[in-house]
Amino acid sequence: MYDYDLLVVGSANADLVIGVERRPGAGETVLGSDLSVHPGGKGANQAVAAARLGARTALLARVGDDAYGRLLLDSQRAAGVDTVGVLVGGAPTGVALITVDPSGDNSIVVSPGANGRLTPQDVRAAASLFHASRVVSAQLEIPLETVVEVVRSLAPDSRFVLNPSPPRPLPAEVLAACDPLIVNEHEARVILGDAGVGDEPEDWARVLLAKGPRSVVVTLGSQGALVASSEGVARVASVKVDAVDTTGAGDSFTAALAWRLGAGSSLVEAAAYAARVGAVAVTRRGAQESFPTAEEVDSL
Repeated sequence: MYDYDLLVVGSANADLVIGVERRPGAGETVLGSDLSVHPGGKGANQAVAAARLGARTALLARVGDDAYGRLLLDSQRAAGVDTVGVLVGGAPTGVALITVDPSGDNSIVVSPGANGRLTPQDVRAAASLFHASRVVSAQLEIPLETVVEVVRSLAPDSRFVLNPSPPRPLPAEVLAACDPLIVNEHEARVILGDAGVGDEPEDWARVLLAKGPRSVVVTLGSQGALVASSEGVARVASVKVDAVDTTGAGDSFTAALAWRLGAGSSLVEAAAYAARVGAVAVTRRGAQESFPTAEEVDSL
């Protein structure tokens, strides 16, 4: 019996958000809205999104001993996430500088801070969390060697989900553990590199699958998603909504999919549910505050 449906290993940032009429070009200054500060980071976002849906969730991360770190811990606990794995100190809390335009699209620059100090040793010290977790999810806002150690620390029957963001080439050991590897178009092209073929997501998914993951999910924004495994390739339809802010939508998708997989859903079923979760999230501003409950998703 697992104590946790999902263990998220990843980043925790303070999101500093400014609304702009348009994002600046090189050397350009534009005026924006008042600054707002929100709890964020891909790891922290995924943990909150899963917990809000009802998953028993734990977070392994590192924050600074500062006001932003306290903000992040408070937000995790308020959502019902177990923070026993959140380490404090070693560097300032990570910060993401986010601009959001009127269409809801965003641009993000991340200062990793304490996230860059989450080490393989921290992962090894949290062995009990890994053995207590049905599914483990990670991203790449922490050091790659730490993600490698996550793969090596998985319990024999647990499932590993990876969103390689920000994207970079991945070791074969990490790729082989992914079930699934979740990418958007940009992330797929970076990982494929010279192996990229054509403009069709089905082609990206097949080539990615050939690189070693047990399954692949390609998110396509308003076009839904595509799933690929040894059983074939299938499209998952999107839910049509009026997008307000896409910040954190991919994190809510990944969290929902990981949770549903652990609950026994098929990859297609889990992706369809995750698409609904992401659809609710983009209709609200912010990241964590936009994540829906299971009841809100069911009513969509």
